[in-house]
Amino acid sequence: MTPSTTRSRLVPMRPRDPHEPGRTASSLELFFDLVFVVAVSVAAAQLHHALSDKHIAEGLMSYGMVFFAIWWAWMNFTWFATSFATDDWLYRVLTIVQMSGVLVVAAGIEQVFADRDFTVVVFGYVVMRVAMIAQWLRASHTAGESRPVALRYAGLIAIVQVLWLTTLVMSGTTVIVAWCLFVLAELAVPVVAERRWTTPWHPHHITERYGLFTLILLGESLLASANAIIEAVHDHESLGPLIALSVLTLVVTAAMWWIYFWPPHHTAIRSFASSLRYGYTHYFVFAAAGAFSAGIEVEIDSITHHTELSEVAASYTVTIPIAIFVLGIWWIAIRDNADRTVNLVVPLGAVLVLLDPLIPIPFALTAVFMAAIVATLVIHPPITQSAG
Repeated sequence: MTPSTTRSRLVPMRPRDPHEPGRTASSLELFFDLVFVVAVSVAAAQLHHALSDKHIAEGLMSYGMVFFAIWWAWMNFTWFATSFATDDWLYRVLTIVQMSGVLVVAAGIEQVFADRDFTVVVFGYVVMRVAMIAQWLRASHTAGESRPVALRYAGLIAIVQVLWLTTLVMSGTTVIVAWCLFVLAELAVPVVAERRWTTPWHPHHITERYGLFTLILLGESLLASANAIIEAVHDHESLGPLIALSVLTLVVTAAMWWIYFWPPHHTAIRSFASSLRYGYTHYFVFAAAGAFSAGIEVEIDSITHHTELSEVAASYTVTIPIAIFVLGIWWIAIRDNADRTVNLVVPLGAVLVLLDPLIPIPFALTAVFMAAIVATLVIHPPITQSAG
């Protein structure tokens, strides 16, 4: 049944049915994701430059901070949409406002890496979150039993945004400390807001959204693979190693895709606690996928002698993100759907990938280890699938 509309052409924002048949990502949600392609690409590019210039600690810290802004804004919209999406004109306008905030964040990322200047990023982030406050306030009018939850979300998010604005008058290490504290405050908002009553979520819809964002991030790695071929065309002396890197990157990226989509993710969010684990752990999964593309670019610099990093250090910029990605997916989705063999091979494979740079031909063996994990998953289907 089509929801009734008001004179202003607005659809009452009532909680969506968590068992709604055929629920899939909307065209608006797919459009929303496009701006994150830009933000992730800029963050990965800046991380690449920082790592190649041997500013490792500073680069990783800056990347972790700006990626939180990207990830948290995306995740909050995604969970709100699974509960209250209406797709009327006001919902679309507020979503586009959030998109504008993402683009502002993307524009300010370079300043964070270069000068520790968070002004533009904070401004863009607050724009995104204020639009989210408006969505929660609107939902509170027709949310029924979820009204107190919606009001708590709106109030708590507003308080945290005021805190973020105070960072604009801070400098030095004070900003870093404040950032860490305010991140914890953001993470606490859903826990506090839903302590008595939880908003409904559609397991298949929400996990589809996470899968789509993962594809965006893996796309950055495929771009890095293409860049290796492009570089090979211009650098004939390094033609062989660059082509090999491109092929191995494709193999590893395909393996990461295979590993991510092997388990039935919707079974991982059966309770509020499990949904928190699933959502929050994805920060590391997503950040690792983005960092992997940066690591490939560092490897290209290493092959073409455009970085001061040692070969071992350059290899670690690739293998650490892969290991984190694999372990993260195993922790939140694979281990509860796998037999003993898979639960041994997957984490062991991740550890071997992590140790791989100490071997004379590191990245080639990384591809072998990842292929071995995939082969194991092919032979051993998910328990829920084999049971069915």
